[in-house]
Amino acid sequence: MKPIPSVPLAMQTYPLTEMQIRAKQFFDLMQQRHSTRDFADKPVPLDVIMKCLETAGRAPSGANQQPWHFAVVTNPEIKHKIRLAAEEEERAFYAGRASDEWLEALAPLGTDADKSFIDQAGCLIVIFAQSYGLADDGSRIKHYYVQESVGIATGFLIAALHNAGLACLTHTPSPMGFLGEILQRPKNERAYINLVVGYPAENAQVPTHALEKKTLDQFVTVL
Repeated sequence: MKPIPSVPLAMQTYPLTEMQIRAKQFFDLMQQRHSTRDFADKPVPLDVIMKCLETAGRAPSGANQQPWHFAVVTNPEIKHKIRLAAEEEERAFYAGRASDEWLEALAPLGTDADKSFIDQAGCLIVIFAQSYGLADDGSRIKHYYVQESVGIATGFLIAALHNAGLACLTHTPSPMGFLGEILQRPKNERAYINLVVGYPAENAQVPTHALEKKTLDQFVTVL
């Protein structure tokens, strides 16, 4: 391998027993994570959101280009504008844009065109994928593995938010172009996910269908 500027890896390793305990503790934490559409009408601590976003920013990415942007929306007027635009797209989706097969897959989750949770939740984190970067002179910088990189960063963020005690919902209206327009993002960014974040409502519910997860032997092969 060609020598490159580098620094020592700063990473804590553990004895086997502690590794097993830590792996089990993290599983127990993440086993409790579920998407919900029931949020408390309560502000979220912005410093906590920022620290979780800082964690997301540590995700690996193609060529370390970090091809993402996170727009945090707490302004009620902007949230409501996003809700109205989302519901317009969702009504078209449920009224004919979606195939019968797609609607059948969604049926156990009870989703519909009502997106009132956008108003209720403490904030939205709209995640944008950057198809290319921009140099100081305005020229384009090609990005690699954009979808994979942004997906990994999103996973980091969801785990960090749950660890901090905040609920979230991955909202993906189709199409999502209105998010870039409302939030005035540049043309090299495409909305990836509208992550709805907040405290869960006191009576927050989770569809029983969401509890049905594949068992380990159904999605893992050891060779």
